[in-house]
Amino acid sequence: TEDKYIEETIEAVKNVGRFSHINTHHQSSSNESINYVNQQLVPFVSATPNLIRLNTKWQEQLKTEKERVRKSLITGNYGNADDTLDLHAAKDAVVTVVNPNNYNKNNFENYGSILPVVSVATNFPTQKSIADEFTLNREQRAAFMIITSHLDGDSRCRTGDNNGQLIMCIPGCGGTGKSQLIRALSKYFLVTKRMQMMRKLAPTGIAAAEIGGMTIHSFLGEQRNSGKPRTIKPGDLKLEKEWRLVEYLLIDEMSMVGLNLLAKLNRIICSAKHVDPQVPFGGANVIFFGDYLQYRPVYDAPLHTDFSLPSKKKSGKLPNEKEIQQRVARSLILQINCVVKLTQQMRTEDPRYLQLLERLRHGQCNYDDYELLLTRVIGQPSVGYLHDSPWNKAPILVFRNEVRTQLNNKAAIHKAAEMGQAPIVCVAQDTCKGKSIEDPTLVKKLLELSDSKTEHLPGLLPLVPGMPVILTQNVAIELGLINGMNGIFRQLVYEKDFVSTEILSETFPSNTQYIRKPSYALVEIVKSKIECNLEQLQTNLVPIPLMEQTFRIDIGDVLPKDKKPKSNRKAILSIKRRALPLVPAYSITTHKSQGQTLNNVVIDLKLPNENDDIAAIYVPLSRVKRLTDLVILRHFDYKVLLIKPSKSQLAEIERLDKLYSETQKSFSEWF
Repeated sequence: TEDKYIEETIEAVKNVGRFSHINTHHQSSSNESINYVNQQLVPFVSATPNLIRLNTKWQEQLKTEKERVRKSLITGNYGNADDTLDLHAAKDAVVTVVNPNNYNKNNFENYGSILPVVSVATNFPTQKSIADEFTLNREQRAAFMIITSHLDGDSRCRTGDNNGQLIMCIPGCGGTGKSQLIRALSKYFLVTKRMQMMRKLAPTGIAAAEIGGMTIHSFLGEQRNSGKPRTIKPGDLKLEKEWRLVEYLLIDEMSMVGLNLLAKLNRIICSAKHVDPQVPFGGANVIFFGDYLQYRPVYDAPLHTDFSLPSKKKSGKLPNEKEIQQRVARSLILQINCVVKLTQQMRTEDPRYLQLLERLRHGQCNYDDYELLLTRVIGQPSVGYLHDSPWNKAPILVFRNEVRTQLNNKAAIHKAAEMGQAPIVCVAQDTCKGKSIEDPTLVKKLLELSDSKTEHLPGLLPLVPGMPVILTQNVAIELGLINGMNGIFRQLVYEKDFVSTEILSETFPSNTQYIRKPSYALVEIVKSKIECNLEQLQTNLVPIPLMEQTFRIDIGDVLPKDKKPKSNRKAILSIKRRALPLVPAYSITTHKSQGQTLNNVVIDLKLPNENDDIAAIYVPLSRVKRLTDLVILRHFDYKVLLIKPSKSQLAEIERLDKLYSETQKSFSEWF
């Protein structure tokens, strides 16, 4: 059934004209190319000693820049002199008001002789001026006032049974301005010279880039899937130094944060701050942002997991270490003591569509909603086909990695034909135990594996000048070169002795050229945060290096029956792959789209299985500002609009709603 689903989806895209109307030798419009030191950038160039030397230099520059930014993110000391609290100067600063009742004595000891600068002469912009500058609405403003007043030592914000610790949640559905609130808070910490007290974290690279933070994994100094935990030794000075000044943690996209990850974060803070593990988050103030109805974590339990519900596990079985940690983390979530819900829609500008999305969240869409969405199915008079503008350039959101890869390959072949060129495909270099792989069948099979099984390094990467791409590895999180970042492919530099037309895959036409030894690619990334000038490179052009990953594969899954080892034992191979960390972005998975606002998008509402996760429908539908910005690939069932949130999602939302009412009472003047 899975194969059938994949086949039907690809067929549906073909049927609506995405790959038709090939006008050969159609010249791409001039705005698709950019100057490269005042000369046209040739898309495919064979390597010269000079280019290799340049790339080495660029990579060193990027490495230095990355270290500089990482240091400032972790220690909170930002380079520009006016934005930092100079620790020496702080000792001499006039601390006008330090209200002894609000700061317990021990806090001072942690700071050495640095006193928190609570309110210095009034030349600081006020809370109000920043709330105005970021045009915060009433709810955003209330949350902003609670957090900044807590920071400023306002005693009302430090009450409660948590010793004045703030454990807060700011839920809000797509487009209610969570990122804007985070930007306003960052600005307040910055202008009051307390940036080093705050860290912004998120579970995925895209979400972290969106708020100018880091991924939780990267901040904890761990690889994502390595399974190797960072060992915490008492007296780990580096760890202590990283955390010493951190008092506020802002965690975005909480739906994708798992309980095990949160437990790990908690253990590390407690250890670094030498605090009794009973104190949640080592006494740091934590603010969660996000929407529980969006995608859940992939290999972990969501934060709203309810351990009181009967589980599928056999009763009477003792929980293992992983489950114990999950329960610990859940108990931390239950200590949230302040909630401000963001309900005012700042993204969607279409009131009728907004009501539809609101009903969708409760699984209560009516038949009118269904009929409204049907007017956006491709082929309707108001919509046209995928070969029409703007849909011919809009990303296609799909549910399966396999579908994404096939659509991207087809779109790249189509684009190359349109430009009158033979397709060019970059080939990954796979080795096993340090040797290249001899068996041609195995070589081919490995190259055809989905990149979701190869640590996100594609075996075969088709490249077309000016095509949209997505980075699939964290090249440098600190510089915005993160897994999920969008860019435009501009140039590939490769070793010319390693180009062949020998067919490596049936996917690509017979005139395809295969490049076996790429050196690097130049990708235009508008959102990169590289501040240093790279020699001879125009702004926004980033040299993307080859990256290495190791993945394991069961040989039985890739080799045909007659080649399989005779015994029934599993034969697991460990393959080391070296490749460009890029995939085409004509199509992306709905998972990757979470947290992004898209200008035009093609979505599919036919689910691969009887999927009961509301995120699968809600996330793709909530990526746009108005209904006319999206088209729907094919006809779909009314019942997908009736998927209800799970019991634990509903229970958690209800719990947060109650806390929100209490918060409104406690801080009535801000609401």
